[in-house]
Amino acid sequence: MEELERPDLTNLPPEVVTYIESLENQLAAMTAGQHEEQAEATAEWHEPAGPYNVITVSAHGLIKRTPRHLYTRQRRGGMGVFDLAVDADDMPTILTIADESLTVLVFTNKGRAFRMPVADIPQTEVRGRGQRLEALLHLDDDEYAVAVLPGEGDPGRNDQDVVLASDQGWVRRVRASFFGSVMPQGGAFHNPNDGGQLAAACWAAPDEDLFVVSGLAQAIRFPGHHVRDRAGCLGLRLEEDDGVLAVCPVTQSSGVFLLGEDGRGTIRLMSGFRANKAPGASGKLAMNTTRLAGATTVGLTDDLFVISHLGKIIRFAASDIPPKEGVVQGVNCISLRADQAATVTASPVASA
Repeated sequence: MEELERPDLTNLPPEVVTYIESLENQLAAMTAGQHEEQAEATAEWHEPAGPYNVITVSAHGLIKRTPRHLYTRQRRGGMGVFDLAVDADDMPTILTIADESLTVLVFTNKGRAFRMPVADIPQTEVRGRGQRLEALLHLDDDEYAVAVLPGEGDPGRNDQDVVLASDQGWVRRVRASFFGSVMPQGGAFHNPNDGGQLAAACWAAPDEDLFVVSGLAQAIRFPGHHVRDRAGCLGLRLEEDDGVLAVCPVTQSSGVFLLGEDGRGTIRLMSGFRANKAPGASGKLAMNTTRLAGATTVGLTDDLFVISHLGKIIRFAASDIPPKEGVVQGVNCISLRADQAATVTASPVASA
């Protein structure tokens, strides 16, 4: 709500001024009470210990996991806490949540996939450095991780496919059965000669739409079943100076959280983003921002985790973000101060 400037009350009768001041005092007391209630509700809720871990990967390949319950939920726009300890020339690039008793799938820019037990990832406290990914996986010198997805055994994955998107907008889907326990480590599922290097990945059911969004906030939505299995097709036509940032599974009732590098974010409702009949067209503006840092499908009961270039992370309820059907700038999600937002993930959390 826009703040109104208080008018000059000098020429009004004293009894009118007294009445107005009384109303102002009551409004101030009500507002203060609401803020206190919100702060108390946030401070009182602490997630109990559980199996879920926050997995963080940096551009230079540092990887670690930390129990999710160690991250306290804050109000959006807060300072957050320092998490992954990175060097000045490094920054976090991947953030995901996974059950420590299961596995994750690590996808690289060369289109290769690796299965990794979550328990094999070094566990640290909230502030930790982790370990080099190349010490855990056999990566080439010019190879790096671009996506980490919960793997086999994760609830609801058996009837879904993995969707892969290249930086130049090429999209393909691979059946979940290919990523089972017999999958060869480092198996190739995307050829960089076809549409460029791999940039993003997600799980998606056959009846879900795909929402592909670029770094310049250009996006397209289309029925996922139009993507031919391993052959793939062009999903999003891009300008030369742009590249795919994320691919998300959506339905008509879904929302996608979009995060700008300036730390502002919005939940873009798919009810206000018309689906194309087929993939391959140019995108349309999804959010009014200079550049996007991340995008993820989100439910209103989820928590959002945002991490910055300097490794500062904040956790807050998705319900703190007002959903929008149109193009907006978004609201402040993390206090940056000479920093930039790096990426985001969403995670369902039990009610407080």
